Amino acid sequence: MREVDCIIVGGGLAGLQAAIQLGRYSAHQVLVIDAGEGRSTLCRTYHNILGFPDGVSGEELRERGRMQAERTGVSFEKDRIVKAERHGEHIQLFGTSGTEYRSKTVLLATGLSDRVPDIPGLTPTLGRTVYVCPDCDGYEIQDQRTVLLGSGEAGANMAMILIQRTNDLLYINHEQAPISAELHRSMKEAGVRYLEAAVQEVQQIEDGHITGVLTEDGQIFESERGFIAFGGNRVHYELAEQLGAVIADNKHVEADPRSLQAATNVWIAGDLGLHAEQATVAMGEGSIAAIWIHKALQQMSKDSR
Repeated sequence: MREVDCIIVGGGLAGLQAAIQLGRYSAHQVLVIDAGEGRSTLCRTYHNILGFPDGVSGEELRERGRMQAERTGVSFEKDRIVKAERHGEHIQLFGTSGTEYRSKTVLLATGLSDRVPDIPGLTPTLGRTVYVCPDCDGYEIQDQRTVLLGSGEAGANMAMILIQRTNDLLYINHEQAPISAELHRSMKEAGVRYLEAAVQEVQQIEDGHITGVLTEDGQIFESERGFIAFGGNRVHYELAEQLGAVIADNKHVEADPRSLQAATNVWIAGDLGLHAEQATVAMGEGSIAAIWIHKALQQMSKDSR
């Protein structure tokens, strides 16, 4: 069994920023356990992060972040944590590798997974010219011919946000899920074009630049930019629940707004929490949680003397 002062579950942007902050205190044994997946592994280009005006990929940020954390003495382990429980004053975590981990404190940065249907050509465009977050990337579709691929009311609600950015917006309800008459009326009045059709392929040129979509009935709809909104994203809240955190109705985890502590000796950061789901927010929360974990570990050290 491996025992440390703090385990960070999740090596995305929130977890890495926390690792860097904790490592720089030069006072704690910190371990990041990461399965190598997550939103940031899909995003080809973030355009809204300070210092990268031409964009930076999620993979590059993760690689740089890990290297930066390792320089401060933080350790990394590739594993998927599937169970968490308390043993006295410690928290024990169990990985699919069969390894057990024990720590005084835990930061959960397990995030969420977007529901992305297996449409040929879609994945290579994500974060390049097809986006998921209007707050992060609404700027990218300004006055551009845009296609929104979605499902039912999740897509319709996204369409009502995106139509504020471009007057050339087509919403294709890929799964033909129902939409209320009121939402239909709102989309029509706002100028959103609407189509119920299964998408056969997202067409693109090299480097993930969308050029259009092909529907199963053979129609091609040209596009310069795209968005997806299928709903049903999966929040990875289970470990937090096992450790006594309060889970909201939407499966995100509640935490103290100042410290981001969600349960005794358990903190959260990133898309797991109840807040705007943005890369920059996740990084900020990683730093905040790390500062409070440092304070808690200092107090534990004092109490044990």
